[in-house]
Amino acid sequence: MNAAGARSAAAASLTTLALLLMAACGGGSGGTDGTTAPADSRVSSGARVLAVKIDNVGAARPPTGLERADIVYLEQVEAGLSRILAVYSSAVPPVVGPVRSARETDLELLRQYNRPTLAYSGAQSRLMPLIEAAPLDALSPSDAPDAYFRGGDRPAPHNLYLRPGKTPYRASGTNAAEDMGLRFGPAPSGGAPTGERTVRYPAAGFAFTWSADQERWLVTMDGAPALTAAGERLAAATVVMQEVTVRPSDFGDRSGNRTPLTETVGSGSATVLRDGKAYETRWSRDDAGSRTTFTAADGERMTFAPGQVWIVYVAR
Repeated sequence: MNAAGARSAAAASLTTLALLLMAACGGGSGGTDGTTAPADSRVSSGARVLAVKIDNVGAARPPTGLERADIVYLEQVEAGLSRILAVYSSAVPPVVGPVRSARETDLELLRQYNRPTLAYSGAQSRLMPLIEAAPLDALSPSDAPDAYFRGGDRPAPHNLYLRPGKTPYRASGTNAAEDMGLRFGPAPSGGAPTGERTVRYPAAGFAFTWSADQERWLVTMDGAPALTAAGERLAAATVVMQEVTVRPSDFGDRSGNRTPLTETVGSGSATVLRDGKAYETRWSRDDAGSRTTFTAADGERMTFAPGQVWIVYVAR
C-alpha cells in the first residue's frame, strides 16, 4: 500500500472507531450461509430482514457496515446516480450508513421478503402513502429517533447513521439470500472465464474484478477501489448483473430530475459472476408476491457461491 492509501485506511479506521463509540447498544447475531433455499418461488413465512437505504455518492463513501449485508442491491436514482439497498438477516453490525431516502423501486423489490423492516431517512411526501401501505415495517428517524444519529465525519445529508440495536428488529441468523430463494452450492457446468465486468449508469460506474487469492470479486466505484469504513476492500462472492426495465416514475427531485423506476417483476437476461467465471442466465419473477429465480443455461436453478451477493440492476 502506498502512503496515500495508508493514510486513507488509517482515516477510515478512525472514522469507524468514532462511529462505534457513538453508537451505544448496537449488536446482532451471527448466522450461516447455508447451501439450499426453498424451491417454492412464492414469498413464505421466512426470516424477516432489515433493509437499509444507503447513500452512494462520493461524499458518502466509505459506507459503514455494508460488508456485513447478506445482499447488496445497486439501483439507479435521479440524475443517473446510484443508491444502495443493503439487506441484513444473518448478522447485523452495530452501525449502518449513511442512510438516505427511499424510492418507489424499493417497495416492489422488497415484496420478495416476508414483511421486512426498511430503514430510510425519508421520502417525498407523495410517496409516503405508498410506503405506509406497503407490506413492510417502515423505520425512519421520526419512527425511531433513538436509533439514528448524525456523525461528525462528513457534512449533512451524508452523515446519518442507524444503530440497529436501538430498533425493534433482531437478526434471525438466517441468510436473507436464502429467505429470498437464492441457492448456494457448487458452480454449474460451463461459464466463461472472466477477469472483470463493468456496469455503467449515466453518472456512475462499477467494476467487479476477480481476485483468485481472495476468491472474491473486488468492487470498484467511479474508478476508485470501494472500501469499507475500516479501509478494507469491498468484495462479493457472487455478482448478478440483472437486465431490467428502467423507466421514469411519477416522482422527481427538487431539481426537476425525474426519479427512475426499476421494474423487478418480469423476466430477462442476467449475468452471474462467481468463481472467476461469467454465467449467462435468465431471471423471472411472476408478480410482486413472488421471489426472483435465476435459471442457468441447462435449465436448472443457478447456484451462488457462499458469501455476500451483489445484485446490480442494469437498464436493458
